[in-house]
Amino acid sequence: MGFCSVCLFGGETGIGKSTLMDSLFNTRFESTPSSHSLPKVQLKAHTYELQESSVKLKLTIVETDGYGDQVNKDDSFQAIVDYIDSQFESYLQEELKIRRNLSLYHDTRIHVCLYFICPTGHGLKAIDLVCMKKLDKKVNIIPIIAKADCVSKGELQKFKTKVMSEIEQNGVKLYQFPLDDETLAEVNRGMNSHVPFAVVASSDFVKTGNKMARARQYPWGIVQVENESHCDFVKLREMLVRTNMEDLRETTHSVHYELYRKTRLQQMGFSDVDGNNEPLSFQQTYEQKRSLHQAELQAREDEMRQMFVNRVKEKETELKENEKQLHAKFENLKRKHNEDKKRLDEARKKHEEDILEFQKRKNQIQASQHHSHSSTSALHTLTLGKSRKK
Repeated sequence: MGFCSVCLFGGETGIGKSTLMDSLFNTRFESTPSSHSLPKVQLKAHTYELQESSVKLKLTIVETDGYGDQVNKDDSFQAIVDYIDSQFESYLQEELKIRRNLSLYHDTRIHVCLYFICPTGHGLKAIDLVCMKKLDKKVNIIPIIAKADCVSKGELQKFKTKVMSEIEQNGVKLYQFPLDDETLAEVNRGMNSHVPFAVVASSDFVKTGNKMARARQYPWGIVQVENESHCDFVKLREMLVRTNMEDLRETTHSVHYELYRKTRLQQMGFSDVDGNNEPLSFQQTYEQKRSLHQAELQAREDEMRQMFVNRVKEKETELKENEKQLHAKFENLKRKHNEDKKRLDEARKKHEEDILEFQKRKNQIQASQHHSHSSTSALHTLTLGKSRKK
């Protein structure tokens, strides 16, 4: 015979969560001390296979490392809320599968949150109230006053009363041990009056009388973990591990998970009634959702097609404009080329005319020079003839 349980140990670093884990399940879990310098809250889950006599327990322990260590504690709770929701979401996705196997599915939904309260004697811290208020609709919360041996019995009772008063004033809903089972009603009623449980835990064994027992030894005496006159450890273990484990699992599934499931299915568009408040089957909801989804897809397809057509038209217009500009530029260059060619032709023609004119004038000058030379020669010849006659 086997059971499955998932416990979340929430509270500030160094408050004694790991020691209480060891004491509750009478074992030594592997645990690394958390640093106070973590930038944000980190949740770590470890699963263990425990066995007592013929009873097997698959226990998953989730620790909140770094909780309350940041300077800004406004969203310290968010990591815990997100983790719980992620486990619900995993179970929901498994549940919605066509071929599902929930009997073999490792259920990691949180069944109980043991929330550790620091024994200040002055009531709850703001972070405690905010966190428990955010978690009370998602998980079964059992508040615990840790290191209860730090205060006297009288102060402890006053502190318990003050804690419960602040919890009620702020509307925080704690897990109530069930009273519907007549065999357990009287015991559970008494246990409900002991909340929050004031506990002491220890990893050390001290000899008391003829036996060894978990205890904390001080110079003034010994505080025994399992002595009900010293603390509420035995009551907590009895209620948590032996008496109400199945109710914690059932409450998680039927209350907290159902609330999450309802919200998520509504977000997905599923509902139990139509617009006229008439009963609506899952098949009808599916068909409506499918039709709506197809209509949305068609609308998106039409929109994308229209966008494509518009972009093509814009591109065509842009190309035509570019072509027009190129054609205008070509015509302008062609006109300019023709004008340049015309100017060159005119310049060439004028240059040729200038050459002809120059050649003409050159010939005239040469002809003139030749005539002048001929006249001079004739005159010289005549003069020589006259001289000879004398």
